[in-house]
Amino acid sequence: MTAMREGILVRGIGSFYTALAPDGSRYELHCKKKFRRQGLTPMVGDRVRFTPGTGEEEGWVEEILPRASAFVRPPVANVETMLIVLCPEPAPDFLLAERLLVECRRQGIRSLLVAAKCDQGTDLADRLREEYAGAEAEVLPVCALTGEGLDALRERMRGSVCCLAGQSGVGKSTLLGALTGIDLETGEISRKIARGKNTTRRAELLVAGDLRVFDTAGFSLLALSGRMEPESLRLYYPEFAPYEGTCRFEPCLHDREPGCAVTAAVREGVVPAVRQARYRQLLAEVRETWEARYD
Repeated sequence: MTAMREGILVRGIGSFYTALAPDGSRYELHCKKKFRRQGLTPMVGDRVRFTPGTGEEEGWVEEILPRASAFVRPPVANVETMLIVLCPEPAPDFLLAERLLVECRRQGIRSLLVAAKCDQGTDLADRLREEYAGAEAEVLPVCALTGEGLDALRERMRGSVCCLAGQSGVGKSTLLGALTGIDLETGEISRKIARGKNTTRRAELLVAGDLRVFDTAGFSLLALSGRMEPESLRLYYPEFAPYEGTCRFEPCLHDREPGCAVTAAVREGVVPAVRQARYRQLLAEVRETWEARYD
């Protein structure tokens, strides 16, 4: 009987998967029907135990090991570092960045804010540093065309399973190709609607030297996963933490309650007003989802 091995799923198409073993060997695998009965679907990034195939026959995924993190759309698991990519054009979707930062903190994922296309001479990196100074997310300006900032970004990525996220058209595929040296299909920004054409169709974990990074689409329309209690959202804003317990009423959602210490800090310029404004937008979404949870 063939001995089981462990590896990480680097590609999945239908019920067929490719696993990468620690020695660099790749194995083509089927997914057993037992996972479907368990309501469990393997994801790219999953650490698995598998039985290798013999001859020309594929092997089988036998066990999916516990996940440290997981996303439903796109279906990827065990992301350790999220690179949230923004650029001057298309206009930055700061609310998407906000959602990603919250989701990363919920799942214990390290987040970096990447100001791409920095050769365009905008102040995007400075703006990100100012608005997200308390968000515990480092800001890195980069340019895939000139190579500026790529070495610093690679250094942050080494030893971690990474994923690029951001709206369509920010140049994720171009940046990914520049970081890994792998030639990836890219699209052009539509001049009429200033939005990107999504060119990445499936999830794959690329391995290039000591870099491991997902090539995937689907983070451009991220909704906060699960049903979060409205009172919990504030816990994922590090700059709010110093004011917990100092508001007039408890619990305080730091929305529009009288005597809110966070709102006072915003008026004093200690907490950026845009962070509270986006927080309030997300809070309204979370409240709506929470109130409709039994519908």
